[in-house]
Amino acid sequence: MEGIILLSIVYWAVVVVVFLIGLIQLIVKSSKSQPLKPALKLLIISVIMLVIGAGACAVLLGGLGSMH
Repeated sequence: MEGIILLSIVYWAVVVVVFLIGLIQLIVKSSKSQPLKPALKLLIISVIMLVIGAGACAVLLGGLGSMH
């Protein structure tokens, strides 16, 4: 059980880091009039990871509630 908690903490930390890097890149590249495609890719990846992670957490929490 502790392994799942550790993995989920690491996963959410990675999601936050990827989102922040994408956001910072977006701000810096837009101020320098550089292409925004790499920054937008990181933001899209972080949103997809957020949705997948939220779904996985819902499944795990749903499964934990049914254990008797």
